[in-house]
Amino acid sequence: MTLPAPTYDLVLMLDPQAEETTRAQIVAGARKAIEAQGELLRHDEWGDRALAYPIDHKSSAEYHLLQFHATPELLDTLNRTLPIADEVVRFRVVKLAPGTPDAPDMLAPAGAGRRIEAETAAEPEVELEVEPEVEPATGELATGEPAATVGEPA
Repeated sequence: MTLPAPTYDLVLMLDPQAEETTRAQIVAGARKAIEAQGELLRHDEWGDRALAYPIDHKSSAEYHLLQFHATPELLDTLNRTLPIADEVVRFRVVKLAPGTPDAPDMLAPAGAGRRIEAETAAEPEVELEVEPEVEPATGELATGEPAATVGEPA
């Protein structure tokens, strides 16, 4: 029995200040390589997003997610060709574990699909036991009864 081909994610981060045609050529080249030596499952354009930290004095990048089935030759091709392009700020190829959920739709409005029911969101009521207050000067409870001393049963 043969195992299914592993699924990979390629996250491409491109320089948003580069020419639009150059960025499109890089993405098209990656897609062409994947389609020639593997199987492209999905391509999500996530658009311009802020970077967590500056890379080469850039504070944002144009993100693309390509999900595909690959052969070792395809992975070698991507790892050889993508670092050469100056317009590629960063890229990462990750092998997904079986059962990994689908990638989120990054262009969906914030909060979409995250509805929480009112009963679930309400905090449960907790009853706390409150110790009776002791008057410091007299050592008696606020009710007028004498407080138990240390070592004495309550």
